Amino acid sequence: MSCKFIFVYHNNPQDLRYSKTAKERLFIANNCDQIFFVSKWVMNKFFEGLPVNYNNNCEVLYPSIKRLKTFPKKRKIIIFTGKLNHAKGYDIFGKSCLKILNKFPDWNCIAIGNEKRETYNFKHKNFKILDWLPHEKIMNYYKKSSIAIVCSRWQEPFGRTAMEAAASGCATIITKRGGLEETFNANKLIVNKLNLNNIANIISKLILNNKNLKIIQKTNFNNVIHPIDNLVKRIDEIKTYLTTNKINYINRKNYKILHISNFGLRNNHRLFNLSISKKISSGFIRNEHDVIDFSYRDIFNKFNVYGLKTINEKIYDISLNYKPDFIVLGHNNVLNRDNILKLKRTINPKIAIWYEDHLAKTGPDFEKNISLLEKNHDLIDRYFVTTHTKYIKSLIPKNKINFIPIPADKNIENLEIYKSNKRYKDLFFALSHGVNFGKLKKNNHDERESFLKELISKNKKCTFNILGIANQEPKWNYDYYNELSKCKMALNLSRGKPIKYTSSNRIASLVANGILTFIDKNTCFDDFFDESEMKFYKSPQDLLDQIENLKGDIKKIDSISKKGKLKYLSIFNSKLVSEYIINKTLNISSTSKFVWDK
Repeated sequence: MSCKFIFVYHNNPQDLRYSKTAKERLFIANNCDQIFFVSKWVMNKFFEGLPVNYNNNCEVLYPSIKRLKTFPKKRKIIIFTGKLNHAKGYDIFGKSCLKILNKFPDWNCIAIGNEKRETYNFKHKNFKILDWLPHEKIMNYYKKSSIAIVCSRWQEPFGRTAMEAAASGCATIITKRGGLEETFNANKLIVNKLNLNNIANIISKLILNNKNLKIIQKTNFNNVIHPIDNLVKRIDEIKTYLTTNKINYINRKNYKILHISNFGLRNNHRLFNLSISKKISSGFIRNEHDVIDFSYRDIFNKFNVYGLKTINEKIYDISLNYKPDFIVLGHNNVLNRDNILKLKRTINPKIAIWYEDHLAKTGPDFEKNISLLEKNHDLIDRYFVTTHTKYIKSLIPKNKINFIPIPADKNIENLEIYKSNKRYKDLFFALSHGVNFGKLKKNNHDERESFLKELISKNKKCTFNILGIANQEPKWNYDYYNELSKCKMALNLSRGKPIKYTSSNRIASLVANGILTFIDKNTCFDDFFDESEMKFYKSPQDLLDQIENLKGDIKKIDSISKKGKLKYLSIFNSKLVSEYIINKTLNISSTSKFVWDK
């Protein structure tokens, strides 16, 4: 049985047990399905002092009121409702009213409330003090009253009395405390400095200018910003979202998937052989799911013809037509919060993200990458990353992040290099620095170049085919395959410090194309491959020694190459990786066939 955890804050979170500290509030934010606040002020107090300021699963649900059909008949009454104590400013109200009543004897003051924590003796024939009344009777007093005073000293979380008074057509005087300014937005009579004279002066000006008083009253009456109809509608939407499972995920075997990623159309698919997007979509199809590929980068292009807002609108429109069971974001987090919420309310898809860049502290741009993924993490169902999760430190709960290997697909990695008799070079490596013409960005350093330069400087017997350095431009698609096919062996070298299971995405295009591949031993790929399928080195010198020992034994090279290809396509193929994404997103227990799920 699954359940939803919902928090509703009607007071300052910092004043409440178990949410006083930033740590406690961060825990609540990360472990609740939805958090509601009675005002923006209360929500801001929730996030005050947190390490990041993000919206996540938080929403303001204002208290509401039923609109009156007709403007009520007003009398010369000044009203106060609430606890008759210092915090609510009752003492200031009483003193101000005595001054007003002596000046304007045809006016009356009414105080409605209880919990007299302090004793105030305000005696005047036109000053009436009532005990707490049923809500309906209080509303009738608002209808009669011309002026309402809400002169709180303490930080009001919202201030329902101010909303009710203004909606009843009272000229409403408020203090600049807490959420009071959010109760109505027409003619706010705000007291910045609370004292007897300031309150009395505002009341006097209203009484003396009856025309202006009536304008303020009717403007407040006609501009109710928190009508109950809107709140009921919103609560119904939330209720539907929180309680309705529109898709029977467990019993269904075939799904509709909207895969939003970069499919490389604007670059004429020059990276088709390296694209994880293409392979994951192929895997979904191999598992008999229906897939729409949405190449967002081809719309949100380098000329910025379309903005992110337009992208989100387009995704929403596609989703309304297609009604996907899953939305999979490939190496991006392009959906904005409002759009995710709209999608959840209308279609209720599962939303997952896969991401291939380095997310460990030792990797390049890890802070930027982590920050990207953390956006709206409360609304994302699952994350799939090519960095082992033990190295990831983020606000995203650990149970929502899963490691995936770089997938291979038999229709893309379709070479059998071990069968070629045209191999005349010993070692292949391709450096691209992304897709920037093989050149480092100014003032940037790629530690792989240092490794390669050391390798080249120590080499005496081996021939290399290294692309992307020393004015050797990178190659793509079949030009890349042609260069690869010239070689007996290949090197997989990733940016950042080598860590467990984390690799460049080129490892699939090497091993699964049937070329003997070397990889740093610290990647722990020997958990999946043995020495008869892949080779592991500890240093540049160790790598050179192994290359020299193997270069003359083509039969051994071919045997390792073939076994490596068969093994990779067996345990890390696109069908398995895509199935894993579906299973984990739906919380279906993984089987032993997912060897990386440890």
